[in-house]
Amino acid sequence: MKTTIGRSNRISIFAAAIFAAHAVAMAAGFEIKNEAEFKKIVPAGAKVEKLAGGFKFTEGPVWIPEKGGFLIFSDIPANQLKQWSKETGVTVYRADSHNANGNAIDRKNRLVTAEHSGRRVSLTEKDGTIKTVVSEYDGKKFNSPNDVVVKSDGSLWFTDPDYGLGQNKKEQAGNFVFRFDPKNGQTTAVVKDFDMPNGLCFSPDETKLYIADSGKPHHIRVFDTQKDGTLTNGKVFCVIDNGGPDGIRCDHQGRVWSSAGDGVHIFAPDGSLIGKILVPEPPANLCFGGKNGKTLFITARSSLYAIEIAQKN
Repeated sequence: MKTTIGRSNRISIFAAAIFAAHAVAMAAGFEIKNEAEFKKIVPAGAKVEKLAGGFKFTEGPVWIPEKGGFLIFSDIPANQLKQWSKETGVTVYRADSHNANGNAIDRKNRLVTAEHSGRRVSLTEKDGTIKTVVSEYDGKKFNSPNDVVVKSDGSLWFTDPDYGLGQNKKEQAGNFVFRFDPKNGQTTAVVKDFDMPNGLCFSPDETKLYIADSGKPHHIRVFDTQKDGTLTNGKVFCVIDNGGPDGIRCDHQGRVWSSAGDGVHIFAPDGSLIGKILVPEPPANLCFGGKNGKTLFITARSSLYAIEIAQKN
């Protein structure tokens, strides 16, 4: 017996199939846009794991590859830097962090930190000594340095929105992106037209710099880096469709990973969305690390999460 299915029913069945596939992806903790590419990034069976909780607002994760490897991250309102390892769990790395936000390591594996209330970028020496790297531009205090990256030439690049300014007087004329050159001690405002510049990261070959704007545009822009330390050809790389971008990282194949309102969004080098890793709490930042280099650590509001990924970064 031949059964005829009407056009409206065919459409309903097709829509139901699409919804079911989407629901499966969501239930598995992912929202996949490019399945072939996503499989190269996240292995089958991988899932987001909560490592610790009970924090006030986590940010700035960075993996320290020494002493067996450990993670440092910020709890901004608690005014602490935390340390995590699989062996010891979470401990206090620094009790008075000056409301540290973003963290990075330089080429000597020393900790570089963007401090809100310190209104500076600091460096922690191997012996634990903390010193100011830079705290002002054009004779005026920074707003509240947010995130920082270190280029292979030793220069520090950091964002300075006024999120952490509090009751302090704003001295800068805007919310700028800066470059500090340790060779000559010069600080340069490399970009001045962001609303709220936030996370930033270099491409693997350092020919491009990605900068998140977590303000009204909620997009990530990309610039060409020049040998003289300037940026050119700025353009929108991608727009975050849920919340805004905060912390961002670039993997060794040039994909950009961004925190967002619903999780971690992964973009191909051309700016197309590969997929999302969904997280129970809105992430603020992320980093690659772990002893095998295949762990993605995610700081999300009151908790620290991680997921094992397919490729070392």
